[in-house]
Amino acid sequence: MTTLLSASNVSRAFGGVQALNGCSLEVRRGSITGLIGPNGSGKTTLFNVMTGYVKPDAGSVTFEGQNITGARPNKVFELGVGRTFQLTRIFARMTVLENMLVATQREESWLRGLTRSKSSPRELEAAMEWLNFVGLAHLAKLEAGSLSYGQRKLLELAYVLVANPDVILLDEPAGGVNLTLINVIAEKIQALNEQGKTFLVVEHNMEFVMKICHQVTVMHQGTDLVTGTPGEVRTNPAVLDAYLGGGDETDEELEELANG
Repeated sequence: MTTLLSASNVSRAFGGVQALNGCSLEVRRGSITGLIGPNGSGKTTLFNVMTGYVKPDAGSVTFEGQNITGARPNKVFELGVGRTFQLTRIFARMTVLENMLVATQREESWLRGLTRSKSSPRELEAAMEWLNFVGLAHLAKLEAGSLSYGQRKLLELAYVLVANPDVILLDEPAGGVNLTLINVIAEKIQALNEQGKTFLVVEHNMEFVMKICHQVTVMHQGTDLVTGTPGEVRTNPAVLDAYLGGGDETDEELEELANG
């Protein structure tokens, strides 16, 4: 598989804290790539650099062979890099369907999409198609703020999908979600991947990562420590040392990592 999105030797400091220190990551077209690591290892900062929310101090980000280092988030999105957030970002006072129709405007600014008075039949059809895919079509007319947290995660996934990005970055899609919806989210990601969608997933839920990912990169102290298959990663002594030395991971998380 060819490389679709990559970060090379990326560094970023916030004051005296070195969040990223020469970190590299490769996302291959058609893959589900996992990004894991102890709390504070720099995972979300790397996500933010790769999607334009944070400018790196050094290093580069490339998408389909094009250098997009430091590009604004809306430009990165327009090129075909979609993302969700650790804490969902939806328009709570708009309906579920209205949220989707804003997201159809990949070629426009989000504000223009928000204020457009009318959507085309094609956009309405696409919005409802993706809501049906994630199981929220029956809630289309409800205010998005009335959804459960797990349903908001599904809406955010649909919100990204309706814009038809080439690669989707998911920041803790299983975080704060009950087991039933975690399984639904995993199934949707795998189904989309079978259709050719590419994913990069940051997640603390080890069982989730090991179940769906083809390749996993482990971060530690702001850099990439190990990259390999889930089986290779879960048995790598350096990975276990990084987690055991992190101090923030629970016994359950360590057991998940070791046992898969």
